[in-house]
Amino acid sequence: MNAPFPRPEEASADLADLAARAPRGRDGRGPRGQGQRDQAPRAPKRDVDGWVLLDKPSGMTSTQAVAVVKRLFAAKKAGHAGTLDPLASGCLPIALGEATKTVPYIMDGRKTYRFAVTFGIETDTDDSEGKSVAESDHRPSDDEIRTALEGFLGQIMQVPPAYSALKIAGERAYDLAREGAEVILEARPVTIHRIELVERPDADHAVLEAECGKGTYVRAIARDLGRLLGTRGHVSMLRRACVGPFLEEDLVPLDELRARAEAGDADLFEALDPVGSALEEIPQLSVTPSDAHRLRCGQPVILRGRDAPILEGHVAILCQESLIAIGDAQGGEVLPHRVFNWAKQSRPPVRPAAPRPAREDFAPADLPRDEPDFEA
Repeated sequence: MNAPFPRPEEASADLADLAARAPRGRDGRGPRGQGQRDQAPRAPKRDVDGWVLLDKPSGMTSTQAVAVVKRLFAAKKAGHAGTLDPLASGCLPIALGEATKTVPYIMDGRKTYRFAVTFGIETDTDDSEGKSVAESDHRPSDDEIRTALEGFLGQIMQVPPAYSALKIAGERAYDLAREGAEVILEARPVTIHRIELVERPDADHAVLEAECGKGTYVRAIARDLGRLLGTRGHVSMLRRACVGPFLEEDLVPLDELRARAEAGDADLFEALDPVGSALEEIPQLSVTPSDAHRLRCGQPVILRGRDAPILEGHVAILCQESLIAIGDAQGGEVLPHRVFNWAKQSRPPVRPAAPRPAREDFAPADLPRDEPDFEA
């Protein structure tokens, strides 16, 4: 994109570092042969639990970002809560250790994006990294854009981009597209809570802000908006500002994280948010030590007494202000389905942050119960 939207600085130092650490063959020019071992000393892995709210730079994949953060903390287990395109910058929540058990609560949260649409060109990837597949000389007015955006509010049917991670007969769509195969994806329901025009630097560009539910593709919004306005369009700048309870002002740039790591563990761990910060939008329940023991053993507990809380759905369960489990509350009974293990961690458990008011449309009962796969 041109001057009005400069791309963030490339993450070249970290990408070069990852490449330098990759195993090489005996000739030094490529991956070592199968069966050969990397003789370079490795830092010992440790149990680290918490969230890193990374401000991902443009030019780095989400997988690469997780690898860098995992290495800086020397963490045994890490994963991210929702892929961010290499072109995009902004909020990439990275879970370490026990925090990986709370990832589904972040992935199902609302996400806020700021993005620039370039009019006149549609690309095969629906962003500026693809090749042009259609062009138009028409440029819409501000009023035409605002009127068209009204049609994107609420639950809509959206066809995902051909270059996406969705699977077709077991194959990733983007792999098929790169091989030149025709990719046909069915329209899916997605929810857009808010979308508005925030800036119009020139006739070719419009900056939008959208608050979306799970599964929404911003690149598809730009593509469909261009077609609806009688022109063409693609995303030329994309930044994710917020994910669920994680806000833009809390993000940590990668350079700052690397500087903290060089300064020592005390500074590095200051950038780590507690595991419970992912659970701010679900109710909390305090239990006695005896009930906590039952829950840790996978057994249900009954909420007794006149003052027992009336809860339904998912709850974060605490004992003496420490997070011990996530469970389902129904009919005065709580059954655990995620239990936290703090026995081997490298620092004491951090209590969850104070809960924020839950959004009216938040439906904890709809959250997935299967734990996703993570890099270990």
